[in-house]
Amino acid sequence: MTTAQVQELDVQPTPLALLLLGREADPRSERGVECPGDLPSPSDPDLVARARAAKEKLGEKVFVLGHHYQRDEVIQFADVTGDSFKLARDAAARPEAEYIVFCGVHFMAESADILTSDDQKVVLPDLAAGCSMADMATAEQVAECWDVLTEAGVAERVVPVSYMNSSADIKAFTGRHGGTICTSSNAERALNWAFEQGEKVLFLPDQHLGRNTAVRDLGMSLEDCVVYNPHKPNGGLTAEQLRDARMILWRGHCSVHGRFSLESVEDVRARIPGVNVLVHPECRHEVVAAADQVGSTEYIIKALEAAPAGSKWAIGTELNLVRRLANRFAPEGKEIVFLDRTVCFCSTMNRIDLPHLVWTLESLAEGKLVNRISVDAETEEYAKLALERMLALP
Repeated sequence: MTTAQVQELDVQPTPLALLLLGREADPRSERGVECPGDLPSPSDPDLVARARAAKEKLGEKVFVLGHHYQRDEVIQFADVTGDSFKLARDAAARPEAEYIVFCGVHFMAESADILTSDDQKVVLPDLAAGCSMADMATAEQVAECWDVLTEAGVAERVVPVSYMNSSADIKAFTGRHGGTICTSSNAERALNWAFEQGEKVLFLPDQHLGRNTAVRDLGMSLEDCVVYNPHKPNGGLTAEQLRDARMILWRGHCSVHGRFSLESVEDVRARIPGVNVLVHPECRHEVVAAADQVGSTEYIIKALEAAPAGSKWAIGTELNLVRRLANRFAPEGKEIVFLDRTVCFCSTMNRIDLPHLVWTLESLAEGKLVNRISVDAETEEYAKLALERMLALP
């Protein structure tokens, strides 16, 4: 992203944002994984041509998926773009593709491996492209939480609902315990289904999506919700609190959406009279309550497509997507700005850059399988069960 493009969105990159994007040097910072070969230099002027040549050589053997939050330099090579679940389903619909190159993060590649055939190989260009939210709930922590619910005498009345942004292990736990997966688009349907199965829901791992859906869409109160903190004994909750609660929210959040604040909303309304504030449901409850519209990534795109010319929008989601939408709709006279004044990239999404993609495609073109993401059979069985319950939601 150029300085001019950043200025167009009325945001300024912070030193931390630049560091996470690898644009400043710090020998102590994480730089991803070492590739078993030579990673092309980011300054190589032939990177685009090399990626195009390798992709053409592979032909129908490769299918490149690009999440909405990816960099433009990567998204230009995607055969399809979308959110995590849409992309996983798109991969499953292309059985002729031997290699699925997932330009996203780790849990997304796992979901693609679960839904594709055994003959297909899912590849993540940089194995360090993880998700901070997904990492906030480990299998061991969730198993301990279930023990706490059991000791409180409520486990048999609890149905787990796990967000798509979770590891395969958490999806498998959900499948084993009669629960379902949800996306930000169908969370309301998933919760309605869960409350038909039991009296309480354990919502993993994003507390904000769970709270916003329960309160905003299902009409619950904030008092119906408690937050389970895996870093405190018994989750920081008493047995009485667990018995009284309807929504047991895991203490997790998205590092991108969680940074938006009520002050961000008030500031943009003061700066841009008549602006429409549109945010993702992973934002904090007070931000969602103050917004004009709330919806998933796909919802945000469709809302801007349908917006009248001359309308003004402040978007609370990842900056790569907001910038792309601002450029796309500028010719139609739609003013689209980032909700916060400072840059808010998804740093792990941005690990997938053009050098990693070139290295991946060229390796595959040479017959070398690299960075394969493979879910073991038992985990896949139960995770797929949870995903199938979601697909069967009314």
